[in-house]
Amino acid sequence: MITPTGTDLRRRVLVVGIDGVRLDLLTAVATPHLDAVAAAGFLGAIEIDEATPTMSGPCWATIVTGVGVAKHGVYGNHFAGHRLDVFPDFTTRLARQDGRKTFVAGGWEPLLLARDGGPLFAAPSRLSYIAPRADTSEDWLACDEQVTAEAVHVLTTDDPEVSFVYLGSVDETGHLHGCGDAYLRAIEAADALLGRLLTAVRSRSTYAEESWTVIVVTDHGHRDSGGHGGRTAQERTAWVACCGPDITTGPPARQLRFEDVAAQVYASLDRRADSHWTLDGLPFSEPSAHLSPAGH
Repeated sequence: MITPTGTDLRRRVLVVGIDGVRLDLLTAVATPHLDAVAAAGFLGAIEIDEATPTMSGPCWATIVTGVGVAKHGVYGNHFAGHRLDVFPDFTTRLARQDGRKTFVAGGWEPLLLARDGGPLFAAPSRLSYIAPRADTSEDWLACDEQVTAEAVHVLTTDDPEVSFVYLGSVDETGHLHGCGDAYLRAIEAADALLGRLLTAVRSRSTYAEESWTVIVVTDHGHRDSGGHGGRTAQERTAWVACCGPDITTGPPARQLRFEDVAAQVYASLDRRADSHWTLDGLPFSEPSAHLSPAGH
């Protein structure tokens, strides 16, 4: 669907982070682009562990560093006291250690700016921060559209090996309006933006010479009335979808974790993770040590 096959193709990774999308409500909306990623690979649930608050800061930090809160030290949406210098995000680690071209785009300040104890993404090769005019559903959707337009431009005119694109309007809509019709429409709008990003990948002049892994992930859910940070099933259930040359069609036979996303990014680039990084995750295709191949 997205990934050509072949052993000599140049490996590329696109990670799309869509904030605050409830897994149980995906069946209530039309998400053809997310469905296409899942059909070419899988979509699986992630249960946020007891040590991790169901908040964006700690969840995104775990997703992009590949280590849990005890290591990266982000416990809330203010990042003060973090250890991201020791456990950097994958775009920074790959740029600094390997000289690879990496790209990040989004509109939530702590992810990209030195505010509220951030940034989470310290030093990617290229960074695009686009602020919403105000914290409204409409302004966040406009921000996500601008972020997507910028990412489409970079994906079609530049050659980042790894890109992370953050979309925040679903989460903001949940906070303001709860998980009703406006929230469902916001999920559909985010899926349309995902479709634009996938089209940009397929439109690259060098696409036939490349092998793409696509990861789409959310950080937490929402209560019916809106909001998160507690331990209800709606809040602590997240999900990840992935397709690519190393990804077997169908859900992995083990419990997925946020930490697996960064591990998969490195694996998709054929970049062996250094043992000194002490990553807590595994590539999606690799079974946990305590599971047999059949998952028992």
